Amino acid sequence: MIRKAANVVMVVIPLVASCNLASAQQPPGTTLTIDLGNVVEYQEDIYDPVKFARSPNLTPSLGIGVGVANFAVATLLGDIVAVNGQPAKGLYAGRSRTISARTNPTPGQAIADVTRAAIREHVFEILQSDGSPVGSIMLMGLSGGNSPPPGQPSTENANWAIVGGTGAFLGARGQAEAIVGIGLGGRAASMGEDPANRRINGGSVGQCVLHIIPMTAPQIVTTANGPAITHSDFSLVNGSKPAAAGEVLSVFATGLGPVRGTPTGQAFPSTPPAVVNSPVQVLVNGISADVLGAVGYPASMDGYQVNFRLPPNTTKGNATIQVTTAWIPSTVTV
Repeated sequence: MIRKAANVVMVVIPLVASCNLASAQQPPGTTLTIDLGNVVEYQEDIYDPVKFARSPNLTPSLGIGVGVANFAVATLLGDIVAVNGQPAKGLYAGRSRTISARTNPTPGQAIADVTRAAIREHVFEILQSDGSPVGSIMLMGLSGGNSPPPGQPSTENANWAIVGGTGAFLGARGQAEAIVGIGLGGRAASMGEDPANRRINGGSVGQCVLHIIPMTAPQIVTTANGPAITHSDFSLVNGSKPAAAGEVLSVFATGLGPVRGTPTGQAFPSTPPAVVNSPVQVLVNGISADVLGAVGYPASMDGYQVNFRLPPNTTKGNATIQVTTAWIPSTVTV
């Protein structure tokens, strides 16, 4: 039985039912590099709520901000512009409270066994370039001082943990390897400045490098006869029936995350096919293939079919295949 929607062909066949749809492997960690633009630190420098966010023009801070006075508070806002070099959209929002912790403090600083600058919270709400939501990642920790063991090279050493996520990043954990350009010489404004004009008034650029361990990661499923990669007639791609350059193939996978229109924990429908919510990429010998569609497999809660076109310059012989969702990669399959 064949069902077609949005260039995606779903076929209910014994192949996927006989695949190993579960993976006992620990999801591998991956690195997300998030590029930011128009980042502004709105410093809490006035105390009359009537004056909050009222000035339409560039409004410098009164100088009672983070890094100036202990216990000072600031709210940071910025735009997500790319993830791992791919165009993206979204909101960066942060919150900072200065603590000025020092082992040998001067008056006004806080005595402590470590050197830290501020308590910080970071939230990244990531959208695809077309504005559709992918998920959020939340961080919490301390800025300044040394990186956590074993330490990472960074222009802004800190100690931030990934404490969770939503959507494609549900249950994520890990740590920030570097957060550059946020609170380090970036544009500081008074909290009296209207953030509706943030893009007009302009802000700083920033980059956040996150080492993330997802709760689940994509995996290409396997059959008794090899990886579940098929031709258009749904026969397996193998040595006796190899794929041709430019051919449309299907790969069956797990761990591609939420689908549109189906609540988490419910089986995927057959009509219409449930499209994977996150950006999905197929890499053949490290080269990005044209993905024609990615949907949840009917009646499954963690099985997916991805149709893709083999790159026209693919050479004959064994090839490596890798699937990514929300920039989180599967292991490489040969």
